[in-house]
Amino acid sequence: MAQLQSIRGMRDLLPDESKIWARVEHAVQDTVHAFGYREIRLPVVEATALFQRSVGDTTDIVEKEMYSFDSRDGESLTLRPEGTAGCVRAALQHGLAFNRISRLWYRGPMFRYERPQKGRYRQFEQTGIEAFGIAAPALDAELIEINRCYLQKLGVAEQVRLRINSLGTPASRTLYVERLKAYLESRIDELDADSLRRLARNPLRVLDSKAVSMRKIIDEAPDIEDSLDDESRRHFQEVLKLLDVLGVDYQVDQGLVRGLDYYTHTVFEFETQLLGAQGAISGGGRYDGLVEALGGRPTPAAGFAIGMDRLVLLYKEMQGEESVSAADIIYCATADADSMGYLLHHVNRLRADLGGYQVILDTAGGKLSTQLRRADKEGATWAVIVGETERSASTLTLKPMKEVGEQQSLTYDALVARLRRVEG
Repeated sequence: MAQLQSIRGMRDLLPDESKIWARVEHAVQDTVHAFGYREIRLPVVEATALFQRSVGDTTDIVEKEMYSFDSRDGESLTLRPEGTAGCVRAALQHGLAFNRISRLWYRGPMFRYERPQKGRYRQFEQTGIEAFGIAAPALDAELIEINRCYLQKLGVAEQVRLRINSLGTPASRTLYVERLKAYLESRIDELDADSLRRLARNPLRVLDSKAVSMRKIIDEAPDIEDSLDDESRRHFQEVLKLLDVLGVDYQVDQGLVRGLDYYTHTVFEFETQLLGAQGAISGGGRYDGLVEALGGRPTPAAGFAIGMDRLVLLYKEMQGEESVSAADIIYCATADADSMGYLLHHVNRLRADLGGYQVILDTAGGKLSTQLRRADKEGATWAVIVGETERSASTLTLKPMKEVGEQQSLTYDALVARLRRVEG
């Protein structure tokens, strides 16, 4: 029988990798928490109609990338391809989006059927941040500042640049789409097959094309700035003014439209050149019409999502995996069966008193030399050893595993004091 493997585009995160993920996740979560955002946990399966109505039925996500299936009662369900739609649905369902301010964040796996490559998986991790009930440009600037803060915390900010643009109000966006459509139709013989399909259904999507043959056509397309109304211009200029005050570097990019239909006003992306084609680390913007489109009352809203897979890749690229160390390990062993209860008692005390360490008890047994070899494979910093001698004297033997030094027989309090000095 053939050995089963993980599904293509979906992967296992082994312990050495997961400790790096934990470091990155904690930096993001600590930052979001500091800005006053509260965690919400969302289901990974939603009604397919939710994404058709929010993301847009002409986007690549809905047309080609969703994992959809029929439930036993015939309802079409989808593994979530992104998080904003589900968060808006939950905010509406539980009264978090109307006539109040809600700052929410979530994390977890998303699913899209696309070609797997470095930094792009069919099951991928996102952290999303969403705010409801705030129309002011200050919110747009705050969301960008959140990104800058966690990037600085991880030491990667210098390798990430911010691109920003405005899509304006729905009215100005509609005007721009008409101008863009007329321009693209004037060059229809130069469009590739994918762009022709997008032109017929949603011309704005043509600007998302990654085809080399489309690059010159896209570069020469009308600028959306020329279609912005006064309200849109004022909003965008205030966002840029606040970013200047904060000292945030940015590049206004007229070609940035984001790939989802619900965006209005400010859109932005943080990207890096260190990861090749998969350089987008996070992106988002304002989506003031989405709550109403999903059945709620008109509610201003904005947010962004972090591609955690790519952020981890960037962190590893900048910091190196060896710099990401787990807590020091204390490995506890005994070859004397009668001493196991004595050792177990002290292991529990060590875990309570030395929170900065991992304390592992060898429960497999065997010769002491065998247990110490296991300690070495675990990467232990220290070994705590007991036997009949230590049990009789109410002591423990502390043995350094990574440094040159003599092992010592110590009382419990003296052992803890010794390890605290090292930890400090």
